[in-house]
Amino acid sequence: MNFGDLQSGNGLVLLNNFLADKSYIEGYYPSQVDVVVFEAMKKVPSADLENAFRWYNHISSFDDAERQKFQGQHQSIEHYERQDNQEKHESKLACVDTAEDFDVFADDDDDEGEENEIRKQRLNDYNERKAKKPAPIAKSEIILDVKPWDDETNMEELENNVRSIELDGLLWGASRLVPVGFGIRKLQITCIVEDDKVGMDILEERITAFEEFVQSVDIVSFQRI
Repeated sequence: MNFGDLQSGNGLVLLNNFLADKSYIEGYYPSQVDVVVFEAMKKVPSADLENAFRWYNHISSFDDAERQKFQGQHQSIEHYERQDNQEKHESKLACVDTAEDFDVFADDDDDEGEENEIRKQRLNDYNERKAKKPAPIAKSEIILDVKPWDDETNMEELENNVRSIELDGLLWGASRLVPVGFGIRKLQITCIVEDDKVGMDILEERITAFEEFVQSVDIVSFQRI
């Protein structure tokens, strides 16, 4: 991650483009990297930068105490930029895997001979392995608001019931309790789903089946990953 000056237009555009297919700076859950970038921005980005705007509002919905509990170590933004540059440099020096990185369009100025035969063999290997490579599994990250009936609802038991739902292609993630007023708190919980296995309809049906605890379920965020 190297966005430059995050208080400038160019830096914010780079961040917005980076977040086009991501919910967080790294991984599937908020981390200290998100906090570092958030703090470097100083203010909410323009709504025209919809990805950065969405991400900023989501991170700002956590208070300081909650952000301190995010995973990872809190480092300076310069530290992460140096780390990113070092990883890119090491990647260039590493031996490339011909199955993934062989450039089929590279110019070959060598004469016909042994090296040309090696190139042809590598090209064949590349095409063969590429044909066998399985298609990526389409996944989405969903953040849900699960609302109780009143302030007397046992929220710990409500969350335990939600997490007890097991479906092929469903993985529960981070959660927190968010005050909504009059002493009532809602459960905000993240899950990762495989799109071809878990639909929102079945997920909502399974959660609202705990009718003693759950009044309704709303989608806060739905992001392809």
